[in-house]
Amino acid sequence: MKPRRRAGLPGPRIIGLTGSIGMGKSTAAVILRSWRLPVHDSDATVHRLLGKGGAAVALVGKAFPGSIKDGAVDRRTLGAAVFGKPEELRRLEAILHPLVRDSERRFLKRHIRSEAVVLDIPLLFETKAERRCDEVWVVSAPPAIQKQRVLRRPTMTPEKFQAILRQQTPDELKRRLGDRVIPTGLGKAVTIRALAAALRSGQNHRHA
Repeated sequence: MKPRRRAGLPGPRIIGLTGSIGMGKSTAAVILRSWRLPVHDSDATVHRLLGKGGAAVALVGKAFPGSIKDGAVDRRTLGAAVFGKPEELRRLEAILHPLVRDSERRFLKRHIRSEAVVLDIPLLFETKAERRCDEVWVVSAPPAIQKQRVLRRPTMTPEKFQAILRQQTPDELKRRLGDRVIPTGLGKAVTIRALAAALRSGQNHRHA
């Protein structure tokens, strides 16, 4: 395991969980939750922020006129406004990222006495969130399996898939930057064993 990024700081062991689109990160998070590990889901947080009554609705509506429908952000309209437009995407991220960080801080405060917690962050390396983690687990699968999974999604096209990949840190680089690689293309049993081994390894390191 690489040196702890938060060495000496109090609180639980913070595990960053990340992976590119279609790599099986959601499945890994479900398994970790089943083991009673607290998981902060950044994607789910964004959905709440953009939903009816969400803290980001008014801000997004002001920045992207016409994106609000029935008191919530219409994700399809918003997606069309930012997809393939780096400047517009940065404007949106400037609204959402601080709100997600606030949610994350509240999560960590609630679970301050836990042995370990998980920050599920798709764009972990892209947003430098590894600096807030003790270790990073990268969920990965072969490119062919990744493509097959993603193209099964409604409204997904090969062109859109490639555009999303261009916005993300390549899987090969993520695997090099991470402390653990969690395979998801060899069956669920293999994934479970890899997660269990990563969890045990960190526990041993923490108490050494």
